[in-house]
Amino acid sequence: MHVPRTDGRPAVDSSRPFGAHLRMSWWKPLVVILVPPLVMLVLQVLLYQVVGVVEGSDDPMSPTMTPLKSLAVNLSIATSGVVAVLLLARIARVPWRSLISSPRAFDARRLTYYLTGAALLVGAGIGVVALVAPDSPGWTAFGVTGTTIGLLAVTVLSTPLQSAGEELLWRSAVLPAAASWVRAVRPALAVGLVVSSLGFAVLHGSSDPWLFGYFTFIGLCTGLMAIVSSGIEAPVAFHVANNVLFGIVSTVMAGGEPYAIDRATDSGDASLLILAAVNIAMVVLVRSHERRIRTRGGPGRVRA
Repeated sequence: MHVPRTDGRPAVDSSRPFGAHLRMSWWKPLVVILVPPLVMLVLQVLLYQVVGVVEGSDDPMSPTMTPLKSLAVNLSIATSGVVAVLLLARIARVPWRSLISSPRAFDARRLTYYLTGAALLVGAGIGVVALVAPDSPGWTAFGVTGTTIGLLAVTVLSTPLQSAGEELLWRSAVLPAAASWVRAVRPALAVGLVVSSLGFAVLHGSSDPWLFGYFTFIGLCTGLMAIVSSGIEAPVAFHVANNVLFGIVSTVMAGGEPYAIDRATDSGDASLLILAAVNIAMVVLVRSHERRIRTRGGPGRVRA
């Protein structure tokens, strides 16, 4: 399916892989790269101030995650993802569904399959970290309090929205927008991957080389998942499993207190290589499954 532009050229080219399937003016990707992250930051600061008033906090911008602050973070990120997709669809004049998957239609079975696989892989990664480097994630002691229950509820109910929002922002919007600067497919995908991965890492705000490198690597791997599978079901599934499971473990291993997100210098270490291996395993899983789908000519591959 080709979606025409007013100048007669297709805005969505289904003959090209997902991530390199859009055409637009050179300045439009800059809008997509800059505006949604700004929306996220402004919204997060505003929500933090509201939470500070509700909680009576003297420092609403502290890195300690109370249930309400965690909810504020999740909602701001989820909103920025929706803004990114709607903004790109508007300025590039493409259907928003083409930013979710292309050329095939969205496939709930893929999402379910990849969510199951990602949960198993991430769970295994958490187990290995707990065995070989239990101090690295900042876990202290098991504890359950009212704060713990509140954080668990927020994690289970709203973290999937946050995870999907990040994928909508970086893989549905920024990746194909940046790739549109280059016409040759492979260089276009390379540009899209680099810009979306670095943007993803920068917005996580870490000055630690290990953490910055790890966030960049996550962006690269989830971008590859989207390209290989022609949609964002796989990266969303992986992101949801990763953030929900780590959120649950971090919450129950915080001694019953709110946990803090520490991304300062020296907050990361070589244990992140274990988690990097989990990312690689997920890319391999996606590549293998997509090959099986192509071999058997399964449903849901082409949008009508």
